[in-house]
Amino acid sequence: MDSTSYSSRTSSPRLQAFDKMKPSENEEIESGYASASSSSSLAGSTSNLPQISLTKPHLRYLNQQMEKMTPIERIRFSMHLFPNLYQTTAFGLTGLVTIDMLSKLTASDATLPSVEAIFLDTLYHFPETYDLVSRVQAQYPSIKLHIFKPDGADTVAEFEELYGEGLYDSAAELYDWIAKVEPQQRAYADLKVAAVFTGRRRSQGGERDKIPILEIDEERGIVKINPLLDWSFAQVQGYITENNVPYNALLDRGYKSVGDWHSTSPVAAGEDERAGRWKGQQKTECGIHNKKSRYAQFLLQQQLKDGGETGAATEAEQQQQQLTSALEKVEREQMEAEEREKQELRQDFATGRWVTVSA
Repeated sequence: MDSTSYSSRTSSPRLQAFDKMKPSENEEIESGYASASSSSSLAGSTSNLPQISLTKPHLRYLNQQMEKMTPIERIRFSMHLFPNLYQTTAFGLTGLVTIDMLSKLTASDATLPSVEAIFLDTLYHFPETYDLVSRVQAQYPSIKLHIFKPDGADTVAEFEELYGEGLYDSAAELYDWIAKVEPQQRAYADLKVAAVFTGRRRSQGGERDKIPILEIDEERGIVKINPLLDWSFAQVQGYITENNVPYNALLDRGYKSVGDWHSTSPVAAGEDERAGRWKGQQKTECGIHNKKSRYAQFLLQQQLKDGGETGAATEAEQQQQQLTSALEKVEREQMEAEEREKQELRQDFATGRWVTVSA
């Protein structure tokens, strides 16, 4: 990877439903695929962001066609199809396969656009993971890596000065928001991300067993692409070995899915691939996919756990206020940006185009 950018410092744009999109004056609307740019700024970083809109029939058709493709064909097809395409990776095996395939594709076809990578550095990764990042950068110098850290913190010491020690134990949902979700949204906004490759596979178990190849993340405003979703762990591992792709040394010690050191453990024989993540907890994913309901559940659990103790209740309220303030800021900035760009449009019956209504 030839270069690396770092960020520890708003929110991502939201994908608009097709019937709510405002096509430009010269844009046809029959295709079911639309791209638009915003002339306003969202926290100074989301101007001119492409927004992709797919109707349900179009999305279903694309998924049906891509089910017939091999992973590398899906990756190539997506590189041609989607603007502002990135890869999000924690350098797990599936992400490493994707990096290798991207490298091979761009080396063999100069017409393909480059796909840069996004890594969320929670500051709590294993030393072996950071070592792997360096080895991957050395082996794939053509892929640029963007590293995003928690807001205002470049080290564990700085993070714990802001939020205290052991936040991942005392307030796991709040930790996920600060260390993972907010940096991810900042990455999507700063880089103007429209679509991302992910490393999710159906065989990983949990909530992933029925995911499609293409899915729309309406909350974050992007299209997610899961090119290796139908591969097994053995297929991924075989590719890594056959193509001499660097991998995390922890995999040789019984780990199969590697995240933060405080919430990752080796997997026993017969367990799901991600069974070592958040072991003993009712949790299989780190992201707050529905941030309001997930955090509401967390607060309820905290209240039940604390049994009404005044000190614990006060701490829970402080945590709620902290996250609520962050979420309100995100929503406020989005609404302000939308208001600035809002125009009253009508559809011309004769041409089918959208035109501005005169005052």
